[in-house]
Amino acid sequence: MVIIGIDAHKRSHTLVAIDAVGLVLDSLVIDAGANGHAEALAWARKRFRRKITWAVEDSRSVSGNIEKALLAADQRVLRVPAGLVKRTRAVARTPGKSDPIDATAVARTVLREPDLPTATVDGVSRDMKLLTDRREDLVDQRQATINRLLWRIHEIDSDHDPQRRALLSEKNRASIGEWLHSQPGLVAELAGAELADISRLCTDIKTLERRIAHDVAEIAPSLLELPGCGPLGAAKIVGEAAGVGRFKSEAAFARFAGVVPVPHWSANTGTVRSTKTGNRRMNSALHRIALTQIRCDCEGQVYYRKRRDQGDPPLKAIRCLKRRLARVVYQRLRTDERNWPVSIVR
Repeated sequence: MVIIGIDAHKRSHTLVAIDAVGLVLDSLVIDAGANGHAEALAWARKRFRRKITWAVEDSRSVSGNIEKALLAADQRVLRVPAGLVKRTRAVARTPGKSDPIDATAVARTVLREPDLPTATVDGVSRDMKLLTDRREDLVDQRQATINRLLWRIHEIDSDHDPQRRALLSEKNRASIGEWLHSQPGLVAELAGAELADISRLCTDIKTLERRIAHDVAEIAPSLLELPGCGPLGAAKIVGEAAGVGRFKSEAAFARFAGVVPVPHWSANTGTVRSTKTGNRRMNSALHRIALTQIRCDCEGQVYYRKRRDQGDPPLKAIRCLKRRLARVVYQRLRTDERNWPVSIVR
């Protein structure tokens, strides 16, 4: 068996091949383009006449194209989380950091973690991730602009102190705009321009949310039926999962989401605690669903109360509910993916 680790960058990719015990066999640097992808495939087929597994650090903004090229050539490709690569590099005997060292760590992580998810070409989940990421970027820009605007208003008149949430209302923004128009000076002029930016960002965010709600209703109807899971949460789950079929079981999906408890004890009664690893965005989406279900009259609330009645503290009961939700979400994602119309799979 040969494992080829890939450290992908914007303009070049570094490839390092290792054997079944982690010994480096060969390395190659290619351009990050179609010619480089063809060169990598030709090198691997000529150099190694054995079964090849490709391991790519999971950074799809720079590794997506080489993943697609390898999958199109019927190659087995694994996605390696950056956190696992960091751990492997930390225990390596080779000091320093370089592209070959990183590519070697990517390959050796496959030996340490044999159950890594496989890469797939999934246009639907990729679109959901792009849309939700774009919305988050716009929300961050809006919040930063609101903060600047509030300081300018404070500089103009410290007694005029609108709340942040008030600036999300079109009616309140119109009132503040009229007040700023009556104020002299450059600070008021800049504040008026920033108020216009906030209005534009609010419009763009609402437009994106409507599009996300429309698309997710088509591709994840079963997931939307889950109490506490709204369109934005469902879109985030679909986008971060990147194709639930790449997980061998619901337990692997739960580990990916970071809701599997880890042992935490030494020389005493065995205990567990929550883990800080896993996909934090997926974990956050499950956490919001759990908190919503606790307040609603649904199975999640019944399960939470049962755990509390058994003596579990609130945080442990929530952790157990999130683990249960991961199982339910996995099953619903599988149902939705089987029913995806051919027209939206590309």
